[in-house]
Amino acid sequence: MTKYLSTIEIPSSIVTPIDSAVRFPEILEQSYARYEADIAFFHELIRTSTSSAELLDRIRSPKVHKDTRMSLLKMFRRCVAPVIDTEMSKKITKVTTKELVNSYGATFKPIEKLQEQFSNLRPGDFETLAALVGEYDTRGQSGYALTEQFFDWFEAEMPDELSITGPRRAGRDVELSSVFADFVGGYPCDFVIRAGDDVLAVGFARYDATRGGAQSDDRTGGNWAKVEKARQYCQNTGRSFRIIFLSDGPGLTHNDTWREACDIDGEWDGRVRVTTLKLAPTRVTLRWLYGWPETSAEKSEVGEVIDLLAKASE
Repeated sequence: MTKYLSTIEIPSSIVTPIDSAVRFPEILEQSYARYEADIAFFHELIRTSTSSAELLDRIRSPKVHKDTRMSLLKMFRRCVAPVIDTEMSKKITKVTTKELVNSYGATFKPIEKLQEQFSNLRPGDFETLAALVGEYDTRGQSGYALTEQFFDWFEAEMPDELSITGPRRAGRDVELSSVFADFVGGYPCDFVIRAGDDVLAVGFARYDATRGGAQSDDRTGGNWAKVEKARQYCQNTGRSFRIIFLSDGPGLTHNDTWREACDIDGEWDGRVRVTTLKLAPTRVTLRWLYGWPETSAEKSEVGEVIDLLAKASE
């Protein structure tokens, strides 16, 4: 089975640039406009608290709106206790403040020092704090944009007999057990392609602005596990469907991530394809989705697209 991805000489030529990040110094003004009220509230809580433990307790009060509380917890982590994970501290009904203080209180910056520092901050310092709090505000936006653009392309180019379902942007994954009643275990997909009631393919979308190291290792093993789990299910039930890895972004071109994409592309007797948004028209074809043999013309077209993308990047 030909692995088309491995024939691409310049991987960056097939990447779709999706820019969702705010640049410096624009991020200072935008973040401050968003978090100004929360920062003022945090400053007031510092001024009127008698200890850093009390400050945390007041932040985690159920009376504080959950969105405001999350902002305050991020500030607490940045300014008082970096060891306090916001994903843990936000669970105010499951994790008590006393438990957090007993476990990590020794690392808290003293309230007296906080009060002194905040009373001497310059106006620009609050903008910096806002930028730190909002550092990950755009996280995931590129992935949402990738999925939405793929849905738009699919619905515009594919015949009406085919449908694509799943969260177009943010939303709950589609569990394969909700598609096939006899599927056992977790298998969250980003989208499902059908012809009427027949499932033709399941897909996973990922936009990596950067990728490497342990994160890439985790992704590599996870994708192979998805393929193997689907293969075993189809072997046991007689069902048949295809797997699409919609992988895009500069992180795809990192050595280990790229090698894994090339290796997994074309696996399971050609039922697995890795594609970027640019390659979708020649990789996610009607003929492939239905499992019909490809014509020599279609194979040539893929090669021509790859050559054109490579030349465009030179």
